[in-house]
Amino acid sequence: MRETLEREVKLEPEGSFALPELPGRPLEPRLFTSTYYDTPQRSLARCGITLRRRVENGLSRWQLKLPRDFGRAELEAAGGPAGPPPDLEALLTAHLRHGRVEPVATLRTRRVGVRVVAGERSLADVVLDTVDVLDAGHAAGAFAELEVELVDGDERDLDRLSRVLRRAGAHRSAGMPKLMRVLELDGEDAPPRAAGDVEHLRFLLRRQLRELETWDPGVRLGGDPEDLHRFRVATRRGRALIRASRPLVGNRLEGLARELRWLGGLLGPVRDLDVLIAHLHGVLPALGGDASGGEIIVAALEDERAALHDTLLRALASDRYLELLDRVDDDAAAIAAVPDAVGLTDVARIEVRRAQKAYAKLDPVPSDDALHGVRIKAKHARYAAELASLTSAKGMRRLVAAAKELQDVIGEHQDAVVAEARVRKLARAKSALAAGRIVEIERGRRRRARADVPAAWKRFERAAAKAL
Repeated sequence: MRETLEREVKLEPEGSFALPELPGRPLEPRLFTSTYYDTPQRSLARCGITLRRRVENGLSRWQLKLPRDFGRAELEAAGGPAGPPPDLEALLTAHLRHGRVEPVATLRTRRVGVRVVAGERSLADVVLDTVDVLDAGHAAGAFAELEVELVDGDERDLDRLSRVLRRAGAHRSAGMPKLMRVLELDGEDAPPRAAGDVEHLRFLLRRQLRELETWDPGVRLGGDPEDLHRFRVATRRGRALIRASRPLVGNRLEGLARELRWLGGLLGPVRDLDVLIAHLHGVLPALGGDASGGEIIVAALEDERAALHDTLLRALASDRYLELLDRVDDDAAAIAAVPDAVGLTDVARIEVRRAQKAYAKLDPVPSDDALHGVRIKAKHARYAAELASLTSAKGMRRLVAAAKELQDVIGEHQDAVVAEARVRKLARAKSALAAGRIVEIERGRRRRARADVPAAWKRFERAAAKAL
């Protein structure tokens, strides 16, 4: 199975558009047919995931595209019409609980283009696609699409080439995949601001389910730590929403909260190691001649991370996990407000007060654990404000941003505390000098974070006062 990172910009050509003269060489014209697949609920498309079988020159290959911060990861494997290759299908376990994938659209594409070069460097492929939408083998519609896909270039090359093409008559587009131009999906918009509080809570819980389904394949693949980070955020946000909504719906979501806590307990150690390993890789160059000792420490952490990830993958293959995903939707549909329920703005006010009480109890030189406790309270306040922002825009978004800033500042402190403890534990004779130097670096990071806390807290307080 081959994996590449697809970084591209899509543009809309006019009917008479022609590719301008670009420095480079013409690409071989291509003709291929792509059959797109999805679950009966179209869960892949709703998550921005594309699964297709492409036939070109008699060769059949399956392609799975997963969302990334900058572009999409494209996985490709040979396979025939019977179904996706096992390696690709295994990444879609969370989606296949909705049912086996089925064809949803077939597109025939004629592609011409240019590979743009600068000296010896291949910057990007600029291609013009003429696409026929097929129905029982016959054209049932058509559209054109212009793509600029990086080869060895960077984002500046992407922007520059996009400007050249727009001057030639192309227009900005929404950047949606070809499938989304022909596939009709029911809307998943947020409920109107005037809708009931329970309806807004239901919407946010279902959004977390969509996030879990979106990043699940990448977590299974294991190539990008950000997939696991986003997956974990959805789990934590779901738990925080349930906690914050108790005054509104009572304890009706406690069973779901327990299952999310179970999943979060598996995700947390892996994510914490991802953060620590990435940080230490950045520290190693500063160690100079002691860097080899630091590499020994990092290698031990990477071994531990691999073992924890294996444990996580076994959990994601379990019936318990798949039942958890179903439960999010089922429980969201079943919730109702309890008698004398508190409104969402009041819920945010409650969480903010809890954070204020925790901060007020801090000693002049607070312990690490006490500061971490304030961070947890700030996180709860953030998610409660996020929920309240759906019904009351007044100041809530600023409160969300201020709570996140406070959470991040104290989080930097906590990361330094954890890093020092882990490095001390792993120190051995060959890595003792490196460990000592890393500890000093982490203590400096902790001091800087502590110094930033009061200002971040004041901004949180001001935002809370305006919002509440």
